[in-house]
Amino acid sequence: MVKWFNDSKGYGFIQQTEGNDLFVHFSSILGEGFRTLQEGEEVEFELGESDFGLQATNVARV
Repeated sequence: MVKWFNDSKGYGFIQQTEGNDLFVHFSSILGEGFRTLQEGEEVEFELGESDFGLQATNVARV
């Protein structure tokens, strides 16, 4: 579930059912045009590794 997402900055966090929250960047959201997420929205994603640790990739709305 999306914890929060800032449209102007292009990033936010996804709350996992277990474990730490995951960073999500707009470029990891699947779809065309302006890519954003809404607080509380259910999403599916894969785990990816970045220089800063785990992050959500291939993020899709459920």
